[in-house]
Amino acid sequence: MDTLLQILINGISTGAVYGLFALGYTLVFSVLGVINFAHGAVFTLGAYLTYLLVGGAVGSNGLLAGLQLPFALPFWAALPVAGLLTALVSLLVEATAFRPLRRHGAEPLLYLITSLGAGVILVNLLQILLGAEGYAMPTTALGSLPITLSLAGAQLRTVQLVLLVVAAVVLAVLSLWLEGSRGGKALQAVSEDATTARLLGIDSDAMIRLGFAVSGFLAGIAGGLVGLSLSITGPYFGISYGLKALGVLVLGGLGSVPGAVLAGLIVGGAEALVPGEWSGYKDAIAYAFLFAVLLLRPQGLLGRPQISKV
Repeated sequence: MDTLLQILINGISTGAVYGLFALGYTLVFSVLGVINFAHGAVFTLGAYLTYLLVGGAVGSNGLLAGLQLPFALPFWAALPVAGLLTALVSLLVEATAFRPLRRHGAEPLLYLITSLGAGVILVNLLQILLGAEGYAMPTTALGSLPITLSLAGAQLRTVQLVLLVVAAVVLAVLSLWLEGSRGGKALQAVSEDATTARLLGIDSDAMIRLGFAVSGFLAGIAGGLVGLSLSITGPYFGISYGLKALGVLVLGGLGSVPGAVLAGLIVGGAEALVPGEWSGYKDAIAYAFLFAVLLLRPQGLLGRPQISKV
């Protein structure tokens, strides 16, 4: 029973973070119809920013070797601050890699190439500034919280519970904002039909920028959570998570917000159920499950079939 509860918490917490990450892809895809390949680099940046804000120091490599901020925020404060900073970086990516192409009516393939280039630039900047070594969050990041907590007689890692709580709160706030605010409804309107939304007086360009900002915020939050749970293995550690989030995006259904959340939970649960002796095949098993579902339902779990107009 204890082991089952541990597996359940691990799966849900990991899946919720996958869902957060995939939602960033989803929001941009909803308003532009293209995938932002710089999203993984923004995720990585969020992890590094959280690490620095909680009092972490830069190692011996990079132009900022030895840097440590003169203050240390608690994790609860550092995470949203890092999210806001990554939102600004995401807006910069939109302004430099997407907006000029959009104004010239460029083909969707060019968006993919420029976003990939922006992601490579961001990752290389991180490596130049902070070096390529890995970093682990300071032990003081969670303050006085114990390493483990007792829940229903089981000893659970505090970090996993933190991931679960934070991800659940962010997902709930995002859902309420999308459904209950003018900005959220306008964003949905643009994602449904940008031309009609523009005729109704909605500034589609502003909504695209809003989508990128929220996407960057979610990537920063997800990066900080993963960095807390596992550590930062280097500037390229967001690549594997970016690929996983893309899989979650496709599994849930392109452009579907609830689909991204559901798919994230499913993939996280599938990984958690992999026995320890098979841990090296965890990703392969998760992707095999994804392929099996898509063979039966190509549009994803909650996606809508594409209708060809003739």
